[in-house]
Amino acid sequence: MDLSLKGKRAVVCGGSQGIGKAIAISLASQGASITLLARNKDKLEKCLFELNKINDQDNDFIESDLNDLKSLKINFKKYLKKKSEPTILINNTGGPPPKRLLESNQEDFEKYMKMHLYSSHYLSQELLPIMKRKKFGRIINIISISVKAPIDNLGVSNTIRWAMASWSKTLSNEIAEFGITVNNILPGFTLTERLENLITLNAKSLNTSKDKIIMNMKSAIPMKRFGFPEEIGNAASFLCSNAASYINGINLPVDGGFTKSL
Repeated sequence: MDLSLKGKRAVVCGGSQGIGKAIAISLASQGASITLLARNKDKLEKCLFELNKINDQDNDFIESDLNDLKSLKINFKKYLKKKSEPTILINNTGGPPPKRLLESNQEDFEKYMKMHLYSSHYLSQELLPIMKRKKFGRIINIISISVKAPIDNLGVSNTIRWAMASWSKTLSNEIAEFGITVNNILPGFTLTERLENLITLNAKSLNTSKDKIIMNMKSAIPMKRFGFPEEIGNAASFLCSNAASYINGINLPVDGGFTKSL
């Protein structure tokens, strides 16, 4: 099975930490050149140093905030004028904090629609002409298992993730004939800063210990453990490869069996 991504360039959003960083490392290990996109320059530089130890494929980064679309457009257009043409896009960014739906306001929805849907749509529009010309493209969206069933106390997140999933499925149908696939990865409870924050906030809101929250979460997972970011990275590398050329428009849970539906 050929999983090599030699000669490909990938733009990895949120690539300076967590799942995004794990995906960047996995793609780099398969030979891809990586462009990280995130807002924290220090973290970007540290991640770039790690990538350059894996391969010598002219890795780089774009310092930009996905919530600032005006700045993102300026920075990304500058990037496209000077870099080899990317044909892989990983749409990934931080999720909304826990909150009940009726406690959320319009600004909450607007902020995270920009970070997730609007930025993903813009970046895809910029890269699709390149993908069409090269007759190869991969767009991977890192969403959530809440696409399968809403998660309690994540009202805005549930809503935004569903919007992303519907956008992705629609796009996959529109561009498949050009050799471009669009797929979603749905991480389960994965060991990241976001999971740690969710555990802390849930423990506080329920007036219980973090250990109790962790025990309850793990007990609901058939594998009885949290996932590792590297396991999400491996799934992304496969979907980006030629081996996955006929997989299009799917939601792939990587969750240890947590999702109850088929």
